Amino acid sequence: MRKGILVFLSLAILATTFISGTARATVIVPATTINPVEPDPATVKSAMEEFKSLSRKERRERIKEVKKEMKTYKREKRSGNEPSTNTVLLAILAILLPPLAVYLHEGEINNRFWISLLLTLLFWLPGVIYALIIVLSKD
Repeated sequence: MRKGILVFLSLAILATTFISGTARATVIVPATTINPVEPDPATVKSAMEEFKSLSRKERRERIKEVKKEMKTYKREKRSGNEPSTNTVLLAILAILLPPLAVYLHEGEINNRFWISLLLTLLFWLPGVIYALIIVLSKD
């Protein structure tokens, strides 16, 4: 009986989200990546002028450096360097809506998401267990 009620509530929440036309996904961002202070427009303008004054070779080198830093950032993000509050929130979400928790943890729709969705649709409890394993794993 409880299982049926929880599945019904989950489907009702999903249905109202998609029917309303304003479907929103909440992405949990680590507090260390948020920059509350916007840069000064004059500083941005001078940096852009400096970048435009560089030769093509120097521009390419700087762009390569930025791409390298982005790869490093993404690798660290995948390695699990997240604050503990993020993990706690994802664990709570894994109990309520397992596929959503897996999606937010992975950052993309991949095989793990589809497995979680399938397990949740077949039986809710295996979907919750699988989502908790994914969210709480260190890989």
